[in-house]
Amino acid sequence: MKRLSTHIGLDMKEDDRFRNVAIAAAKEAGRIQKLRFGRSLQVEYKGEINPVTEVDTLCDQAIARVILDAFPGHDLLTEESAFKNKGSPWRWIIDPLDGTTNYLHGYPCFCVSIGLEAEGEMKLGVVYDPVHDELFLSEKGRGAYLNGKRLFVSSEKNLGRSFLSTGFPYDVREHSDLYLRYFRQFIVKSFAIRRPGSAAIDLCYVAAGRFDGFWELKLHPWDLAAGTLMIMEAGGKATDFKGRPMSLDAGETLVSNGLIHDQMLEAIREIEKETGR
Repeated sequence: MKRLSTHIGLDMKEDDRFRNVAIAAAKEAGRIQKLRFGRSLQVEYKGEINPVTEVDTLCDQAIARVILDAFPGHDLLTEESAFKNKGSPWRWIIDPLDGTTNYLHGYPCFCVSIGLEAEGEMKLGVVYDPVHDELFLSEKGRGAYLNGKRLFVSSEKNLGRSFLSTGFPYDVREHSDLYLRYFRQFIVKSFAIRRPGSAAIDLCYVAAGRFDGFWELKLHPWDLAAGTLMIMEAGGKATDFKGRPMSLDAGETLVSNGLIHDQMLEAIREIEKETGR
């Protein structure tokens, strides 16, 4: 297995430390999630249908504490906190509770997502689902794993036989017609679609071959950082809706096993001709 290499100059012990800290932070947040799951929660709203709970905040604080205790000079980008940029080449990109709406309603589909970026390139991703005790891990050049077992994307070549997933942005009420055009297009061109409600889990499931593809608009870096690396390391493909290499800030996410990617892009082109996007 190839070691993680960057032009910052790491050795194997440093690689192990990054991995171990990421896993420790994810598992601590997962412990908090599982402990409080199903209880009455304090809830605030960042938008009309964008909730944040006390568990989001507790997990955010726990992750930051574990990471900054180990790497006090590193930068953090998290969904729930504003951290001062220290100018470090290392940046941790964190969603402390992905699937908050699910969590709030007692629906057992949520996770912790932690990615590590070095000089603008993703190097490490950890996604932990505490309900199923599934730890997804990816490292640049080393592959993707689920609880220690190597992951590979599916071998499905036909979009018509593909099992897809998606999600809707929080402004779905304002732009429902646009988002439903994509949904209608893929529901007739694929075998089936699911909408679990956690983008990070969706991405990991593509990496694991459970889904063949996934699309969504207006995701954020913390939704994508760990899961996108997972897909690439499992042999899949990630682009925007034009087929360009995906950026964490692109606002368009299309990932697949690679074999159905062009078919998904063609389906999107058909929609965009109709809408003029």
